[in-house]
Amino acid sequence: MSGHTLFTRLTLLLAALAFIPGTTLAQESAAAVLKRASAAMGDPKSIRYAGDGTGWTFGQAWKPGMPWPKIDIQSQARTINYATGSMREEIAFSRGEPKGGGGYPLSGQQRNDQYVSGNFAWNMVAVAPISGPRFVVDRTHQLWVSPHGVINAAIRNNATLSWQAKDGKSLAAVSFTEPGMFSATAFINDDYLVERVDSRLPDAVLGEVPAVTLYSNYRDYGGVKFPGRIQQSQGGHPTLDLAVKEVQPNAPADIQVPDAVRGATERVTTQKVADGVWFVAGGSHNSVAIEMKDHLVLVEAPLGDYRVGPVIDEVKKLAPGKPIRYVINSHSHFDHSGGLRAAAAEGATVITQAENKAYFERALATPSKIRPDQLTKSGKKAAVRAVKDTMTLSDGARTVELRRIGDSIHTDTFLMVYLPKERLLIEADAYTPIAPTAKPPATPNPYHLNLIQNIEQHKLAVDRILPLHGRVVPVAELYTTAGKTPPQ
Repeated sequence: MSGHTLFTRLTLLLAALAFIPGTTLAQESAAAVLKRASAAMGDPKSIRYAGDGTGWTFGQAWKPGMPWPKIDIQSQARTINYATGSMREEIAFSRGEPKGGGGYPLSGQQRNDQYVSGNFAWNMVAVAPISGPRFVVDRTHQLWVSPHGVINAAIRNNATLSWQAKDGKSLAAVSFTEPGMFSATAFINDDYLVERVDSRLPDAVLGEVPAVTLYSNYRDYGGVKFPGRIQQSQGGHPTLDLAVKEVQPNAPADIQVPDAVRGATERVTTQKVADGVWFVAGGSHNSVAIEMKDHLVLVEAPLGDYRVGPVIDEVKKLAPGKPIRYVINSHSHFDHSGGLRAAAAEGATVITQAENKAYFERALATPSKIRPDQLTKSGKKAAVRAVKDTMTLSDGARTVELRRIGDSIHTDTFLMVYLPKERLLIEADAYTPIAPTAKPPATPNPYHLNLIQNIEQHKLAVDRILPLHGRVVPVAELYTTAGKTPPQ
């Protein structure tokens, strides 16, 4: 069917609808297109599809503004239940390039089993469900911009219709907002198949981020049409290129929220490690609070508002009446900078490596309108201060030194924090302590060796490490894990 034929049919349909009392013409026209698309594509209540290809890890670039680091996807399967708004993703992958973050091993394959259902997201680690509030928006977005999901979401959210030119074609564009989650426009071709979805979703670092999802090479599976290729980008860089190998319409998809996830709350613990220095833990990512004469310094604001809000509340209790004047960002990866917006809303100045400054200034100036966060609600303008290689904060009694970690393949904009009087080192991702009973790896981790090199190059006298993942350890554990002789 040609675009002209589709336009003619819709014109006649709209003329007929105009005579139906009490109808809104724009709503009815969108509804008509969506009804035809649902009939053309089939209307499965659930679906499972699987394939392989290439992915890129959003928010984990080696340097701000660079493409996200590549991963090789050996298998990816998504099971979606449209009736309950639930999805499971099983993925097996390996690094496609050494530089950049993501928490993946530098060699070998990793498998993830991750879920979303309603307002809950979680990962299965071994047999235990681990709550992941920061994944709710992205996984909900992935669910409802899927080929059949976007039709369902557009119908449910009273989409509007316009005609737009894309790639030389005139496509029916149905636009809607999934409240608090994302806005989207689905482009439907003259075969009534979803070709493209342009969307925008909230992001803990960027405020809001644009996404483009492309669907092509549709095939028929017992009356249900599904694309053979899925491509997606977020934040202007690719995130997925998947070749779909199998599709099962109406697949079993009974996805239940575990009680441990439904009842999970954000836990914040504080451990005093020196006078006026507290290790702030209780979750997957740690922070450190440092008391100065008339203010506090917070090292690291990770994950998002949901984590940093409770952390700030707890830190304020440690030194009543003293404001958090500075928040030090270890590096630009989004899991370690997702709480900077909440810290800026508190009035704290963000201190980050110099090559992050312009990137964060743009991000922090972008409001989160779809799902307003603390910074957007506060109306404040974030202040960002840059560190090139070193910086010292001092009140005359306590000194806090910031040092750039050089030559890291994890990120080019890495900072560690050193307290010379207390002989404490604070670092993220360069070293995460292994379990006390675990044996050191046969091949030393390059991250560990790089951190040791930087400690020695800067001639830092360190007794203990306060890692921003894991537990407080003596520096000897780093050396032993890396197969090195601990300093005497």
